[in-house]
Amino acid sequence: MLSLLRSTWALMLGIVLLMAGNGLLASLMGLRGSLEGFSSTVMGGLMSGYFIGFLVSSRLTPMVVRSVGHIRVFAALAGLVTAAAILASLFVLPTVWLVSRIMTGFAFAGLYVVAESWINDRTGNETRGRLFSVYMLMQYTGLIAGQLMLNLAPATGFELFSLVALLFSIAVIPVLLTAKHAPAIAAPQHVSLREVYRISPLGTVGVLGLGMAQSAFFSLGAVFAHRIGLTTEQMSIFLSAGILGGAVLQWHVGHFSDKFGRRRLLTTAALASAALAAAAIFASSAPLAVLVATVFLFSATSMPIYSLCIAHTNDSLSSQQMVAASGTLMLIYGTGAIGGPFVDGALMSWLGPGAYFGYLAAAYLLIGFFGIYRMIRRPDRAPALEARLPEAARD
Repeated sequence: MLSLLRSTWALMLGIVLLMAGNGLLASLMGLRGSLEGFSSTVMGGLMSGYFIGFLVSSRLTPMVVRSVGHIRVFAALAGLVTAAAILASLFVLPTVWLVSRIMTGFAFAGLYVVAESWINDRTGNETRGRLFSVYMLMQYTGLIAGQLMLNLAPATGFELFSLVALLFSIAVIPVLLTAKHAPAIAAPQHVSLREVYRISPLGTVGVLGLGMAQSAFFSLGAVFAHRIGLTTEQMSIFLSAGILGGAVLQWHVGHFSDKFGRRRLLTTAALASAALAAAAIFASSAPLAVLVATVFLFSATSMPIYSLCIAHTNDSLSSQQMVAASGTLMLIYGTGAIGGPFVDGALMSWLGPGAYFGYLAAAYLLIGFFGIYRMIRRPDRAPALEARLPEAARD
């Protein structure tokens, strides 16, 4: 495992810096938009722009990676997202912010494709869950840092937008300095949506449901916190708890999923997340400590699901399929995510801020029910056994 971490350290460091900038930018735009008087529906629509770019990039990036390689694509996309942050700081207008969010989504979908195909190139089924857990931990570390940075300057100024652009700019440095460790450019092998579903129905549906849920959770967290009357300091605590919780179980879930069936853990986590999201509806009117504790537990069960879905799907892919499959999974995630913020934002406008968690409870409940269905159809198996089975016998 240590050798795997040494071969991916530059990528992991770049991810931390990128996610710090992304976390700060999303929360900053949510808070600034609320302060400017944008409605929950408008903010949900703007944040959905992120996933419009996400969808487009999920199709284009794998082809570009195969043409010019991982490192050049990583650098180009880091430059694009830097420009998006600067654009948002110059013009606080819904139309301009929509363009900025589309640019940001395009860049990050591509960055995820590069990162996840890079990780898959470095590992096998026996260690994939743990390495993906480290990858997710790096994401959460960056996101938590981004939420805490929200207190460094007023949301009404340009300073925080400049800090975002700075983080995006320096994220590419460690990756560029480790060119010799980049994966080789593999011969292209197309993996269609139908083929991904055939390989892993639960992985496919799980990623779709997570797109629906996580897009709303991250895009509208600051809007929800502002609507229930939290101060900027309280908001940063609430948002940080929603990310920190995800880091608590990430490594343990990845470790156990490498030894036991991933589907059982995935299904259990989804059902627990639905129950905790329902509890958070009532915690919204409780003291801040109760709300923070509830969202911490919700994040602890819900955030590891993504790495479980990705690892579960990649268990049955060849190395030549992984770049294309990463793009297809991003397309599936983006399809679910594109409507998440808009629908949840509209529900908040109609039903009040409690609808924020009500929507999340419904999304995770659907994932959990589908997981139960798949386990009834075919018993769960450990990845080590799964790798030895013929394709027709897999999930």
